[in-house]
Amino acid sequence: MCGIVGVVSNAPVNQLIYDALLLLQHRGQDAAGIVTQQERKFFMHKAKGMVRDVFRTRNMRSLPGNCGLGQVRYPTAGNAFSEEEAQPFYVNAPFGIVLVHNGNLTNAHALKAELFSADHRHINTDSDSEVLLNVLAHEIEIATRGVSLKPQELFTAVRNVHRRVKGSYAVIALIAGHGVLAFRDPFGIRPLCLGSLDGSTVVASESVALEGIGYQFERNVEPGEAVFITLDGKVQAQQCFDNPQLSPCIFEYVYLARPDSVMDDISVYQARLNLGESLAKRVISTVPPNEIDVVIPIPESSRPSAAQLAQLLGLPYREGFVKNRYVGRTFIMPGQSVRKKSVRQKLNVIASEFKGRNVLLVDDSIVRGTTSKEIVQMARDAGARKVYMASAAPPVRYPNVYGIDMPTSSELVAHDRTVEEIRQIIGCDALIYQDVDGMKKAVGALNARIKSFDASCFDGVYVTGDITSGDIVRLNEKRRSGDENQDDTSRLALPNSEA
Repeated sequence: MCGIVGVVSNAPVNQLIYDALLLLQHRGQDAAGIVTQQERKFFMHKAKGMVRDVFRTRNMRSLPGNCGLGQVRYPTAGNAFSEEEAQPFYVNAPFGIVLVHNGNLTNAHALKAELFSADHRHINTDSDSEVLLNVLAHEIEIATRGVSLKPQELFTAVRNVHRRVKGSYAVIALIAGHGVLAFRDPFGIRPLCLGSLDGSTVVASESVALEGIGYQFERNVEPGEAVFITLDGKVQAQQCFDNPQLSPCIFEYVYLARPDSVMDDISVYQARLNLGESLAKRVISTVPPNEIDVVIPIPESSRPSAAQLAQLLGLPYREGFVKNRYVGRTFIMPGQSVRKKSVRQKLNVIASEFKGRNVLLVDDSIVRGTTSKEIVQMARDAGARKVYMASAAPPVRYPNVYGIDMPTSSELVAHDRTVEEIRQIIGCDALIYQDVDGMKKAVGALNARIKSFDASCFDGVYVTGDITSGDIVRLNEKRRSGDENQDDTSRLALPNSEA
């Protein structure tokens, strides 16, 4: 998962892109990059780290121009050590193209070989985004051979990209001297939306990035659709896939996206309220409400679900954990030992809310279980009489291959385990999970046009229909390697999805 943004304006865009990336920081904390264009020349700065650390005043001054792209990186393929794999990526022909990408190509290995043998293009990193850029560049070169570049040629190129590329991809590309091209995979797995203000256009991963910089949300980019924004602000769009199917990643609504975003016409906040309502019914069937003294969320993403659950059960809702906002998400930590150590650095208990009480802790999801186990112990140390835990998402049993670095099956606490076995590992007195159908209904009720979701990490159904067990093994080999118990603070860790 990454956050991407592209801007075409009639004024300098460096500050707009920077501000938008700050609003998308939750989507990637490993690296950040911005590229701008002035008089057909690209100006780029990218590095490992958070947006506020990567860009200083001197860097911003070196990014002139009225159009550009930005990305916050959260690597799911490639080398997390390498600063070269921070985006945007650049290729000089045809025209000169820079690209940012959110998602994960499931056939990147085959494409890389094809690019070398058939397209005669060199890939210099392990990043699937560089593969995608070169596929796009090759298709644009073919579509424009002997003719000038026009929107229709770009749409033809995107149609051919869809034909060759598999997996999830939301893409924004800047073509030197021409404009910005944005497109989304035929399943719409990763989000992408458009906004405008006074003739200026922004494309971004989430609506919050548009609204936060003062732009008006216009619409979502449709699955399979390509949008081209000329340098003078003219917007043209075309569907570039014959049978697109909107199947967004449901984990965006469960956890990844900001609650103040609207994605594919679904309010993320309302989705989480609905998940809490559905979860309340599951809690009643497991733990009588009169045996629960207080409902406490595990910050941050679970708050709407926990509040709705508490209201429906007629129970007090309290904040029992204070989060240190200056510690990164625990699943970004580079090694298991660092991850365990970081939980108590990240959260501190308000002991008075636990002492002598039966508490129901609500989390958005449980992935490895290590964080959950530590939090349960923190509640007991604070004096809780009984600790129940509820997850607004179902058990995470399968790896995700579409841009969220769910761990390998062996690292997932729910893989091949019963709920009772998971409960014993976590150490809580009762464990309540959302069910898959309840989750899909809770979120899907907010947009009748969505007939299916990618919920592969919960149900093992991969919406692109081309994923085999061998593919999962091969894709897992692309994940980070090394000793999980090594305190490797110099390395950018690959993501997982546990808060």
